[in-house]
Amino acid sequence: MQRKKNMAHILMFVYALIIFLSPFLIGRKGGPPGGRTYIPCISDDDCIVAQPPYVLLCVNNFCTYFRDDDLPQR
Repeated sequence: MQRKKNMAHILMFVYALIIFLSPFLIGRKGGPPGGRTYIPCISDDDCIVAQPPYVLLCVNNFCTYFRDDDLPQR
């Protein structure tokens, strides 16, 4: 009986760990740092101001996030 309780606690811990870590792991794939938004633009002035160290630039008529130290050459 004790073994089943321990196994249940371990499984609950693993499930909680997966639920807690998944937003961070998934968010790194397509999230804002380096990601395209769906904000249409014509020039960089059309994009909103981002939180430092990120900037939004107009690329292919959509605002795109970049880090200050990783800006594309223009």
